[in-house]
Amino acid sequence: MNSLVMIVVGAALVNNVVLSQFLGICSFLGVSKQMKASLSLGGAVIFVITIASAVASLLYTFVLEPLSLAYLQTIVFILVIAALVQMVEMFLKKNSPAIYKALGIYLPLITTNCAVLGVALTNVQNGYGLAESVLAGFGTAVGFTVAIVLLAGIRGRLDESAVPLPFRGAPLVLLSAALMSIAFMGFGGIS
Repeated sequence: MNSLVMIVVGAALVNNVVLSQFLGICSFLGVSKQMKASLSLGGAVIFVITIASAVASLLYTFVLEPLSLAYLQTIVFILVIAALVQMVEMFLKKNSPAIYKALGIYLPLITTNCAVLGVALTNVQNGYGLAESVLAGFGTAVGFTVAIVLLAGIRGRLDESAVPLPFRGAPLVLLSAALMSIAFMGFGGIS
């Protein structure tokens, strides 16, 4: 039980997919302008990564490995992720058009978000079973959500501050993300 908790904590904080592995930077920087959009994308990413981790683990364990087709894992995982993102997109378009519009192009980009594929591939490389894969996926997605929401909060405060002209916009956002990354390195002692 303790090792399962450490998988979640390690994936969320110690090995944060955005701040230590630098995966998923596009949506991290693009959507973090608004808190509501950041929370919505975080929720979508939690759903997609958690389910994709489970499905990828099952497919790898019961189909790809027994049939000696492990070399197809990347293609199969991308197809699984694309199908899940399409389901999330249809759900949001029907049930929450405002969130769907706020996420814009970044919702379909979850399909090509290297963080989602990276989790599935890392789970296979680590030899995780179904439970470990799901927990690692969930922890990674929570870590992504924490990072994007924190950056959205920081950006909201920075928009209200008097910032020198050369630092406005992208330079200050990248500097903030770098400082967040350094701060998250402090969690390295947990594992």
